[in-house]
This record gives sequence, structure tokens and C-alpha cells, in this order.
Amino acid sequence: MKVNMEKIEKNVVSLEIEVDQEKFREGVEKAYTKISKKVSIPGFRKGKAPRAIIENHVGKDYINEEALEMIVPEVYFAAIQEKGIEPIDKPDVEVVPAEGEKPLILKVKVQVKPEVELGQYIGLEVEKIDSEVTETDIEAELEKLRERHAQLVSLEEGPAELGDSAVIDFEGFIDGVAFGGGAGTEYSLQLGSESFIPGFEEQLVGARIGEDKEVRVTFPENYHSTDLAGKEAVFKVVVKAIKRKELADLDDEFAKDVSEFGTLEELKKDILNRLKEAARQQADNRLKDELVEKALQGSQVEVPDIMIKEKTDYLIQSFSRKLGMQGLNLDDYLKFSNTDMESIQAEYRPAAEKAVKIDLILDAIAAKEKVDVTDEEIEAKIAEMAGRYNSEPGTFRQWLENAGNMEPLKKSIIIDKTIEFLQEKAVVK
Repeated sequence: MKVNMEKIEKNVVSLEIEVDQEKFREGVEKAYTKISKKVSIPGFRKGKAPRAIIENHVGKDYINEEALEMIVPEVYFAAIQEKGIEPIDKPDVEVVPAEGEKPLILKVKVQVKPEVELGQYIGLEVEKIDSEVTETDIEAELEKLRERHAQLVSLEEGPAELGDSAVIDFEGFIDGVAFGGGAGTEYSLQLGSESFIPGFEEQLVGARIGEDKEVRVTFPENYHSTDLAGKEAVFKVVVKAIKRKELADLDDEFAKDVSEFGTLEELKKDILNRLKEAARQQADNRLKDELVEKALQGSQVEVPDIMIKEKTDYLIQSFSRKLGMQGLNLDDYLKFSNTDMESIQAEYRPAAEKAVKIDLILDAIAAKEKVDVTDEEIEAKIAEMAGRYNSEPGTFRQWLENAGNMEPLKKSIIIDKTIEFLQEKAVVK
């Protein structure tokens, strides 16, 4: 096989691949075998018909097309590996039939990964990020624990306050007419949660058990139901009960109830250690982000639209999966937020373009500095990931291989090592 390559325009190359007659004949033989097993010819069992009968039945052109379908992908991938190019789109392939014993010619035009003009990436100056943990931070964590383990106690009397949960019956009216979806019974609403229409919860502050209230609100202009958007409504509300959080005292008994520690001091020490590790990790991540940002600013690369589109689609799919975890889907989100797919794509496009630029620049640095990944590093990463999913490393590796995720995993390790390289070579003030 002989391959000639020419750059015909920005990020587009043409390949002229010569396929000798012997290679083509191998493809034809495979095509005959494949066709004979799937066509039914009267008087012959499948796979047993003579070659001349098969050719007469399906036609020589059909056999040649089958042969090309087999050999074109093989020789194409061999050609791009030989020339060291990375296609980012499907190739446009033209087949020039062979004459006599001359080779078959494949003329390929394909868009490839763009070239990156790297700026400075060694010795980048960054400021050290503070990761100190204060007593106030520890106290804040303890308060979160108290809130999380608080008991809801029903009040006998007294006005509702922000933070209380009011159990209510309600019905909404517009111009004196009840509207669909505007009623509920025994509904527990935390005052101040902002989970209801703006202005609703505040009007229940001060309400007493058994009290009837009229709550007047205006639906937001961008409300998901266009029938209600921008309209004034009156809700008739009955306060059935008021529940208030009761926080435990910060003492040794509290520590025993919420953790495996026997004293409050032991719990505080554990919180301190966890906050220190989290702060260190956060500072490290912010430092790495800053280094990547500086490497990005100093480099030049023109990102092809196809790569931006693919990354945009990926980001939207990730967003859609997060919605799924909340019991929603993308169509519902588009309806409730009064938007459409074109708007979502436009919203995600800038982030997608930046993400692709970062990937390309880090790829270029990795190639220049010969950053690679070892089998030991791959196995260690698989073991780490398997642990997070409570899976055996061997089982998790099999899943990655079946899903075609081994190459992305290797790339992610190389990217991480490249960022660590930037950090090692940085000047931290």
C-alpha cells in the first residue's frame, strides 16, 4: 500500500491510497464467502453455491461493492496511522477503479485535528492559594450537622416564623375562578425555602394554627405554565399545623448520636482533618485551573465547528442525565423554562469551544513533552474507579472495554499527568 498526503485547506487533508490488486482480490474472496452465506439460490445450500452461480445471481458489481466495504476501512485506518493524522469527522472517499493490473486508488478527503501554536507553558507564574481552616469553619460544619439531625416539633400555638414548616390546605383563584393544579391538602411548606411562587411563603410568616389566610401573588412572567404566567392570583390558605426545628445541644451526646466518636472534641478533630483535606484539594484544583487558563491564553488554535458541535452535544447530554437523576427529562425542562433546543445549544456553545481548546492545547503539550501512560497507572486508575462503584477491578475493566471506554480513560490519565507537569514546572509565589 502506498499513501500520498497533501494539505488542501485549513485542517483538511487529502490522501491518495494505492491498493494493489492482490489486496483487492483478497477482499473479493471474502465478499464471495460472505454473500454465499446469506443469499438463497435454488438447488444449493447456503454457502455451497459455486462462485460463477453466485456472480450470476447477484452481479459482479455487487460483489465488488461488498469487497470495497471490507477493505476500504482497513486500508484507510492503516493510512492515517502511517501519516500520523487524527481525523475529527467522517472521511469523504472516492474509489477510482483499477484498470488491468494497476492498483485500485482511494481518494480521501478528511478534516483532521487542528494544529496548535503553543505559547509559554513552562514556568507559568501563579499565586499560592490559601487553604487555611479556621475555628469558624469548624463551627459552621457543626451547625450543618445540627440542622441535618434536627427534630421537627409540632407547636401548640404561636406565630409561624421563617424556617418553620407550615402544614397547609390551599386553593388558588384567578379572577375568582379556581385554576387547575392550584390546590393541595396537608401540604408541608418550609417558610423561606422559596419553593413556592415568589411572595407566597412570606405572607404566611406570623400565621397561627387554624388561621385562614388570603395570600395574593403574581405569577412570574417566565412561569412554566403560559396560562398562568404574569397573572395575579389569590390563594385561600388554612394553616393546619406549624412545625419547628429543635436543634440538639453541642455536647458529647450529640457527637455520639451523629458520628462514631465518643466526644465532641474527637468529632471536632475529625471535622478539622476533613476540612483541611478538602481545602487542600480545592486549592490544588484552583491552582491547576489557573495554570491551564494561562497556557490557554498564551496559545493559538482555531477550533473546527464540528468539534464544538460534538462537545456542545456532550455537555447537553450530561445536563440531561443530571435532570434524569432528579426525575425530569430535557423536554420537560425546555417546556418549564420556556426555551428551546437551539437556545440551549447557543448557551452551551461558548463553554464547549473553550473546553475543546483546552483539550487540544493539553494534547499538544503532552505530545511535545512525550507524556504517556503506563499499564500500572491504568490499573491503578481502574482500581480507584472500581472502588467508587463498589466493583471488582477486573469486572470494572471488562465493563470499560465492552463500552469502548479504555481509550478515553487513557487520554484522561495523560491529561491529568500533563496538568501535573504544568504544576511541577510552575513558579508558585
